[in-house]
Amino acid sequence: MSTSAAPERGGLSDEREPRDMDGEQKSALNNKDGTGAKSPDDLGLGRVVVQDTRGRFFDRAGNPTAKKYGLGAQRAERFYLAALNARWPSFVLWMLGILLLANGIFALMYVAIGASAIAGGDSFQLSDPFLRALEFSVGIFTTAGASPMYAVGVTANWLMIVESFVGPLILVAASGLLIARLTRPRVNIRFSESLVIAPYESGRGLMFRMVNMRPGELSDVRVRLNLSWFEEEDGKRERNFHSLELERNQVEFFTLHWTVVHPISASSPLAGVTPERLRQSQAEFLVLVNAHEDTFSTRVISRTSYVPDEVTWDAKFASIFANSSDGSIAIDVERLDRVERLEEGATRVPAPIEGAG
Repeated sequence: MSTSAAPERGGLSDEREPRDMDGEQKSALNNKDGTGAKSPDDLGLGRVVVQDTRGRFFDRAGNPTAKKYGLGAQRAERFYLAALNARWPSFVLWMLGILLLANGIFALMYVAIGASAIAGGDSFQLSDPFLRALEFSVGIFTTAGASPMYAVGVTANWLMIVESFVGPLILVAASGLLIARLTRPRVNIRFSESLVIAPYESGRGLMFRMVNMRPGELSDVRVRLNLSWFEEEDGKRERNFHSLELERNQVEFFTLHWTVVHPISASSPLAGVTPERLRQSQAEFLVLVNAHEDTFSTRVISRTSYVPDEVTWDAKFASIFANSSDGSIAIDVERLDRVERLEEGATRVPAPIEGAG
């Protein structure tokens, strides 16, 4: 991660502008100071794109708000991703619902053929044709067998053959989703509900807290914090990105919580910032966390973002530590978002160290 508030910019040996380039390519090549080098803080979004974008780039869950058209409905792909990311109760209920729906459809087909399509169900004392057909369908669908019931007639037997193929395919797909969920490395990092501008050393600091919500351990945790906002340059309003220098951008052990701090010094892009400045510039703070997940021994990523309405001023984070019965260090995750109010103007007014007073 870049540790300078203003990224270094290089230059091109030939200052002449290439002719065979469209406007977007030229904007991507030439940065605001005219040197021709692309800013490393661009985040890969492209300068033309970010100038036209309104609203936030990521929601609080870390999902991109951008859309792509021309790819079709992609229903199967979206269903697969939704199944992987769904909570376990929802996943189980959806799977049961889909299996019952499929068996119900086949049962209705058997009933539509006629009351005599399925025979041998007298021992089950199932007088209702649909229930008898559903019992038979579940046995064929799951390959468990429907004895002593059996299909009668050519149409019923062909329907039974079709179901004997479709059922196992659906069960295999459901089993594959279940295995994918069980073997997929996941991370559940909870971020504080708001950023806090709090007193820090002799000035102010931009802070947020995070904690690992899963029992599995994370190690080699790295954090990047980027600022996206509009700035006035040469009479033009442009959106720029800044990589904010952190007090610490990496920790080896993440067993408790971590308060990530960006010191607002005179060299910080946020020097002299006020709530009004953040709102007018449509600021967004983009957070990227990259960590090693010990259970599956792989890298995992978590994202979130904050907008001006999610920044708390004149406050500081309250203590998150708690007493444990055995005397070991402990935290209370329910205190992650708690803040202590400070006197009015404690952080809304820029500190002298920032060159504002």
